[in-house]
Amino acid sequence: MKTLEQLQEQLQEQYKTYKEMGLSLTMQRGQPGDDNFDLSNGMLNSVTIDDLVSESGIALRNYPGGVKGLPEARQLFGNMLGVSADEMIVGNNSSLKLLSETLLWAMMRGLKNSPAPWKDGKVKIIVTVPGYDRHFHFLDQIGCEMVTVQMNSDGPDMDAVEELALDPEVKGMLFVPIYSNPTGDTVSDEVVRRLAKMETAVPDFTIFADNAYSVHHLGNEKDEPINMLRACQEAGNPDRVYLYGSTSKMTYASAGLGFMAASADNIEYIAHFMGAQFIGPNKVEQYRHVRFLNNYPGGIAGLMAAHAALLKPKFDAVNTVLSRELGDSGLATWTTPKGGYFISLDTAKPVASRVVELAGELGVGLTPAGATYPHKHDPNNCNIRLSPSRPPVADVEQAMEVVAFCVKLASVE
Repeated sequence: MKTLEQLQEQLQEQYKTYKEMGLSLTMQRGQPGDDNFDLSNGMLNSVTIDDLVSESGIALRNYPGGVKGLPEARQLFGNMLGVSADEMIVGNNSSLKLLSETLLWAMMRGLKNSPAPWKDGKVKIIVTVPGYDRHFHFLDQIGCEMVTVQMNSDGPDMDAVEELALDPEVKGMLFVPIYSNPTGDTVSDEVVRRLAKMETAVPDFTIFADNAYSVHHLGNEKDEPINMLRACQEAGNPDRVYLYGSTSKMTYASAGLGFMAASADNIEYIAHFMGAQFIGPNKVEQYRHVRFLNNYPGGIAGLMAAHAALLKPKFDAVNTVLSRELGDSGLATWTTPKGGYFISLDTAKPVASRVVELAGELGVGLTPAGATYPHKHDPNNCNIRLSPSRPPVADVEQAMEVVAFCVKLASVE
């Protein structure tokens, strides 16, 4: 049996070999590949000079139309989220923009059932960890204190959530319920029901559910929990939830649409404030999406199946390499999601930051360690978010071999 020193010496030799390869690979942000974008190139021709007025009679080039978006777009994405058109707002790119606007108006004016603007008191928001760094950054910028709960395989730790919700300073919760970023975990039906009916200390406790990956399945086995908006309505809390989504990973990342769903009363309330910010969204882009997605073979489901065919081999490659290199080592565990854009890797030892550092030295860019926790502080220094969506499969395999090697070297160190 090799001593620890001998093993480290062997790994250092392997390090030199990787270093000499001069790799330049990245597994950082969840960007679609160019082959994913190519699936939507037909959208560029879906609206022509002959399409100056929508089927609902709205002039696409003029101002009128309202802040809620084209009726056709509200119907299309309402169907996707399982809600009615009058429970929808469709805006410009992206869902994060609509989410941030909702939270900003909550801070400045309060939400529909708020006794006062949120800024008038201390505001705490429940977030799941590991979680989405952009959520954490925005909440931090607007002065919200984040309180964390663990994201489990069936969703947030509900015992912790229910206890926190009894704190009058806790105004809501922000998380990704389906194929969570970065773990890929999804809420169970029971968790959805508990969120819908739980007791809260304040009447305006609000769940901000970023449903960015609700239709982003990787195969025939899909996570499809019950509708959170309907669950809240059935529990007697119809205004408790806002759902968000976008086409950023359906069509074009930089030229997509963001949309949100809530009770019809919530939609009317928030649309009133949004109407003070702008006259209306890009109606030409909305009509372009409606035409393209309605005419795509199989509609949205057909397009997402085509995406899955391109993405699944990349996710399979991550699991294959990690299983081969680390499966019996006890040095790391990782998720195998059924959808979404990320895989979550946890090192057994507190070496995530060192793994990221080593990988960077060898030409493999990873999301900074700690990014999946508020203030970029992972208390266990173990979580690394992997994003295999953009590189070709061969590059994913090469990158994961380096990552697995770095886990070994950092653990031995």
